[in-house]
Formats: sequence, C-alpha cells, structure tokens
Amino acid sequence: MMNNKNLYKIIALLLIFQTGISWAQDEEKIRPRIKADYFKVMDEGSYLELSTSARIERKNREVPHLELEVFQVIDDDDNSLGKVTTSAEGKARFQLGNIIKYSPDSSSFYNFLVRFKGNDKFKRASREVSVMDAIISAKHVVIDSIDHIEGTIKDVAKDSLIEDVALEVGVRRLFKPLKMGEEFNMTDLNGTVVVLIEKGIPGIDGNLFIEVAVVDHDDYGNVMQTIEAPIGVPIVKDASYDERSLWGPRNRTPIFILVFTYGLILGILGIVVYLINNLIKIRNS
Repeated sequence: MMNNKNLYKIIALLLIFQTGISWAQDEEKIRPRIKADYFKVMDEGSYLELSTSARIERKNREVPHLELEVFQVIDDDDNSLGKVTTSAEGKARFQLGNIIKYSPDSSSFYNFLVRFKGNDKFKRASREVSVMDAIISAKHVVIDSIDHIEGTIKDVAKDSLIEDVALEVGVRRLFKPLKMGEEFNMTDLNGTVVVLIEKGIPGIDGNLFIEVAVVDHDDYGNVMQTIEAPIGVPIVKDASYDERSLWGPRNRTPIFILVFTYGLILGILGIVVYLINNLIKIRNS
C-alpha cells in the first residue's frame, strides 16, 4: 500500500515538473504582432494587407516567413479562406475578391480573422478585422470653366449616401499621390465632395489618373476609386537631350571638350616620350 502511495507521489511530481518545463518554454517564446488592414479597389476587388512584427532584443523588428491563415467569422464559426506566408520584409497580401460573396453579420459587418498558430520560436497570435461594404464613385466636372473632381461614397448595406466622411483626392504619382483640395475633404449631406484640380499638372498625353479614397476608416477601412481625366498638361520630350551639351549623356559630349581633352592627353604623352628619349641619350653618351 505504501509502495502505491509513493508511486502516486512520484507520478504527481513528474507531472508538475513537466508542466513547469512546458510553461518555461512557452515563456521563452516571442509573441508576434499581426497587423491587418482592409483595402477595396473599385472594379478590381478587395484584399487584406498583412504584416508581422515582434519586439526582439528590445527593438521592434519585422518577422518574416510566418504562415498566416485567414478565416471568415460567421456567428461563432471560423471558416478558413486560405493561407499566406509573409515575405522577407514580414509583409503579405491576401486576396478576398468581391466582398459581396461573403456573409455579413446582423450589423452588416464582414468579420475576418487572421491567425498564426505558433511555432518553436513564436507564440500564437491573431488579429480580427471587421468592415462594412462601401462604394466610391468619381467623375470629372467643370464649374465656372474650372476643372473639379466630384467624389461620392455610399453605404452598400443601408443603400444610403454617407455624410461627414473624409475623402482624399489626389493625382496618381510614382511613389505617392499628389494631394488636391483641403487636408480633410468632408462629404456633405449627399455624401459628396467637390475638389478643384490645379492647372499645369503634367500627364502622359495630358491625361491624369485621379484617386478618390477613404483611408483608415473605422467602419469601411480603405476604399479607392480611380478615374482618368484629360485635364493635364501633355509631357513634351526635351529635344535638347540628344544635342551635344554639358548636361547631356557621355556620348553627347561637346566637340570642343573632346578636342581639348584628347589634345591634353597627347601633349602629356609627348612630353613623357621626349623625357624618356633624352634619358636614353644621356645613358648612352
């Protein structure tokens, strides 16, 4: 009987010891942070922009090559939509397609969950994203002979225009749009903003690609519409680029500089040859 009691004690101690080891190992793992932003590009589709980071050695660093799984949350059920792995910069994009193919909740929100199941180095982590569907329309209008862009935002579920929302209007550029209008272009009762487009903006063949977007909205996330309008100044090729000039490419160097440079080189070589010739004569004399 005593032997059985001792055996139970040993088993209990082993379980406690094993639990302590597991807890300590879990404490040593790093907890990653997941950032998830919703984007909708009109006439193209929706996607989640994902990134992973963690505090490592007292610095915030991107965490690469983590496998993230995306779910749609309906009531208490998580329906897997697919997986994506972050890049070397800790970034990934998960394509959702047309959001209307998903089911909203009773409040017209679409709920998504991004989950990392953990590994030997990092703990489990997750991030929820909840958005409502909105659409943005834009068009070019002329008011008092001046070019403007009119943008309108509409709530799809309520089928109503959205008042008092900040819409950003800008001309597409290589790195970031050239902003137009005020810092905050707030929509009116009709869910509309009208923004003046400055004159003299260059564009290919005089065409400008103008973006109208709501950015980081609590309910709608990021939604963008792009239109093309022939209201820019055509880009004219600089004909002087092919001329011989100081600011031209090296194969268009001015003739006088080439003559001077080559003449200087030949003159120096001539002096060197002359000196060598004299040294040879002195040695032989």
